[in-house]
Amino acid sequence: MLEINSLKAKGKSDLKHNFIEACKDQKFKRLVATLKCSEEVAMKYTSSLEDTVSELNNCDGCKGLAFCKNRLEGHVYYPLYKDEKITFSYAPCKYYKEMKSNETSAFDEIKNAKFKDIDISDKNRTKVIKWLTNFYKEYEPSKKCKGLFLHGNFGSGKTYLISALFNELKKNNVDSEIVYYPELLSDIKEDFDNYGNTMNYLKEVDLLLIDDIGAEKVTEWSRDEILGTILQSRMNNYKTTFFTSNLNIEELEQHLRVSSFSDDQVKARRIIERIKQLTVDLDLVSENRRK
Repeated sequence: MLEINSLKAKGKSDLKHNFIEACKDQKFKRLVATLKCSEEVAMKYTSSLEDTVSELNNCDGCKGLAFCKNRLEGHVYYPLYKDEKITFSYAPCKYYKEMKSNETSAFDEIKNAKFKDIDISDKNRTKVIKWLTNFYKEYEPSKKCKGLFLHGNFGSGKTYLISALFNELKKNNVDSEIVYYPELLSDIKEDFDNYGNTMNYLKEVDLLLIDDIGAEKVTEWSRDEILGTILQSRMNNYKTTFFTSNLNIEELEQHLRVSSFSDDQVKARRIIERIKQLTVDLDLVSENRRK
């Protein structure tokens, strides 16, 4: 027992030492002050808070999304203090918000996407286009078919390509739905009376695209009650599911961790395993088509 207590004391001492060293950086110190939490809470998240400071430094003098150096393009890994815990999510920057405000025309383009209009001149897209073409030829709602986890750089056309597939399959009376994941979470919160109908629909529709996963603010509710429930149901009932993300699968797992506690890491891993069960993992590194 004495040895265990000694190890705990050393661990706490190391945490405090690292926190004190980090506080020598004035930006780190100001960030902690804005959270209005105790040092005892803050020191548990020293490393993650240092990541935030690093990303904020990247934002200083940034001229636009094309110059973004952060882990998730157009976002800052930012902390929020609540109920004696600090959680982290990706907060959009002014350039990302501006880009989103100008996406009405892009939405119309996606709504009308067709295979025949896909640009095949970029060889980086060949692998993905071949996969989508084969899927179109072989898909049958009654069969167990894996969807696609398509990740890659911002503006590479991930959503457009999958939308083109869905639009082509609609001609064969295949039902499909595309949900922009951060917006879906917001809509559910604002219209909770319709929660059951929304969830049942997303569980049952033949083809579902969860678009831009990884750009949302992660909470235990959004991860476990919404995303986890939808994925478990679709996996059990062999419903084909697609995802787009600017994060690869390892980065997405990190994103889905609300805290550093072991049980929280297990929950994030559980979501990732469901995604792996449901999809084939492909990357799309291409030119930014939203320039």
